[in-house]
Amino acid sequence: MRKTVALFLVGSAMSTIATLGLGSTALADANITLDAGTGEILSQKDAFQRWYPASLTKLMTVYVAFRMLESKQVTLDTPVRITALSAKQPPSKMGYKTGSELTLSDALKIMMVKSANDVAMAVGETLGGSSDKFAVLMNEEAKRIGMNSSHFVNPNGLHSDDHYTTARDMAVLTLQLRREFPQFAHFFDIEAIDYGAKKVQPNLNALIGRFPGADGMKTGFVCPSGYNLIGSATRDGRTVVTVVLGELKLSTRATKAAELLAKGFETRGNGTTIDNLKSDGSPQLDVAVNMRPEVCAKTSGSDTWDGKDLEGHIVAGSPYMNRMDREPVAEKVALLPSKLNSLGMELNRLPVPTPRPDRSSLSDASGAAKAIN
Repeated sequence: MRKTVALFLVGSAMSTIATLGLGSTALADANITLDAGTGEILSQKDAFQRWYPASLTKLMTVYVAFRMLESKQVTLDTPVRITALSAKQPPSKMGYKTGSELTLSDALKIMMVKSANDVAMAVGETLGGSSDKFAVLMNEEAKRIGMNSSHFVNPNGLHSDDHYTTARDMAVLTLQLRREFPQFAHFFDIEAIDYGAKKVQPNLNALIGRFPGADGMKTGFVCPSGYNLIGSATRDGRTVVTVVLGELKLSTRATKAAELLAKGFETRGNGTTIDNLKSDGSPQLDVAVNMRPEVCAKTSGSDTWDGKDLEGHIVAGSPYMNRMDREPVAEKVALLPSKLNSLGMELNRLPVPTPRPDRSSLSDASGAAKAIN
């Protein structure tokens, strides 16, 4: 959808009002790269511009989970239950049936590797009591750590105009995750997950196993956001983090991140840190940039998702990345054993009673069946 934005040219003899498609490539992409140890900025472009995070959101979901783990409200073995709402989430997803359960540990691994929207929603509902209540926790934590230009409405990053962030804010979150929870760093550099029946899902973050020293963090994509990636790498004890927002292709978000990380290792900060970084004065939209017209076909009718064409050509043309010429190391994840009733039937497989004809019309019954499926 196109929106009209008034751009006032400061310092000009006259003001100009222009109609700008928010997906305009004039505002395509924003990024920031910094030294994780010192917090110093190594490079940045439009770091304060509002953007849709897509599945980068799951880093905030993980952050809230880590906070609850630290305060012993939950454990890594806490069961995460797939609800009817979480099961209905669109791809990327695991497709688990309503009533299925898995440990919080496996749920976090699945979120970071496959970016499964159903599992992320289930985590939010389990830890917060509902998706809405969990979003409140997300926003409280975001405010507490200084993410001053972000607002979250769900745990998985599915699109909403009210769900937004900035490159600067996502860098704040990434640093907080690394500094506050080093004991959980292994969740961010898993090469693949094995969820049985010879099903192995490589990490959607193409830096892992291909960019030397890569150790995190997360990808994200919906049509309005473009292709997003937060990457981190450690070499000789120094960690560099980059946030890339709004790339036009799946492959370029990885190669862009690799380039920024590589140049980051060759750069030293000038004393400007993430805490004292100021906007460079460039015009910033007070609504999020919408990349849909440039990224997705206007007639597609729906978003496309991460996970397509991950291998092979994605590293072509990048001098900073290597092909993975081996099978990725996969960690096993699995559902918890099904709970049985007194008759030995799996509770999550019990049929849903059909409304009696005198209580509901056939059309209502048909609609209910579709909703359940």
